[in-house]
Amino acid sequence: AIDAAKERGIAVCNVPAYSTEAVTQHTFALILELCSKVGLHNDAVQKSEWTNCPDFCMIKSPMIQLSGKTLGIIGYGTIGKRVGQVAEAFGMKVIPYSKDPENAIKADIITLHCPATADNKGFINKEFISKMKDGAMLINTARGALINEADLAEAVKNGKLAGAAVDVVSKEPILETN
Repeated sequence: AIDAAKERGIAVCNVPAYSTEAVTQHTFALILELCSKVGLHNDAVQKSEWTNCPDFCMIKSPMIQLSGKTLGIIGYGTIGKRVGQVAEAFGMKVIPYSKDPENAIKADIITLHCPATADNKGFINKEFISKMKDGAMLINTARGALINEADLAEAVKNGKLAGAAVDVVSKEPILETN
């Protein structure tokens, strides 16, 4: 593709770090939604559940505090490192997968920030998930091809994982059956 662009006089350039802050913020939006269930609580308020609650406090789901939790980061480049900095600001322990795979895979939350390659396509699969901590969560804001989506869905349905949040899928636009 680069050669074809060059032949046509089209400049191709790399813009490093163009999305670092946006992806970091979105990663934490997904983590916070899984841990605090803001959408669930908002929907309940809109349905007057808080108004009809017998006391002042309406809790639809337990909230998970990030402080003291462990974040495993797969892909510790510019974005992964920035996600780690924000995680530390929340009081989380950060473990880059590349430096400590055994402990990173046992993290409370694992987040993906690596490119998809022929070597890692679908590596988040049944086998990988089976090694994860029971009740862990998985975030993917990297590439859909990194995950075997059927295996991930099964792990969430059967309770092995407490949740997953992705903003990328293996085939985009997303298929209705995905």
